[in-house]
Amino acid sequence: MGIQTMDLDNAVSWYQDFLGCTVSWEMNAGFSDLSLRRLPGLARLVEVVVSDIRLHLFTRDHGTHGPPASEVNQFQHLCIQVDTPQQLRLWRRRYLELFESGRYTFARAEPATEIDIDGQGMQSFYAYDVNGLEIEFTYLPETVEGTDAADASP
Repeated sequence: MGIQTMDLDNAVSWYQDFLGCTVSWEMNAGFSDLSLRRLPGLARLVEVVVSDIRLHLFTRDHGTHGPPASEVNQFQHLCIQVDTPQQLRLWRRRYLELFESGRYTFARAEPATEIDIDGQGMQSFYAYDVNGLEIEFTYLPETVEGTDAADASP
């Protein structure tokens, strides 16, 4: 997933601290013509990785391309499934610790939601990354995992 940010160092640091990502590679020059056509003004790109998740965090030339509006989601949300309800609570606690630490600037300064439990036992909470991208953390009990995704929606 590609995520545009106005403060690349802030975003990289946040993903490292929150998800435990590591920087895989980065570029600040030599972008291909195709990349520049798709992302005019592309200035710097950093790939961060955790497990099988690869995120491309990038900035564009501020003189010609401003940030996406903070109240407009470019993507609905990124969903990360956890294995247990305890892990869900640990992720929420970790998020709140970093959110309240004052070390990061958030495009949407809203804390994580409470954990919601639906009628099938699926548990979720939502939070925003430093760029305003919504992240859903969810736990699916075994009784929900085998159902149709439309039936399992909160």
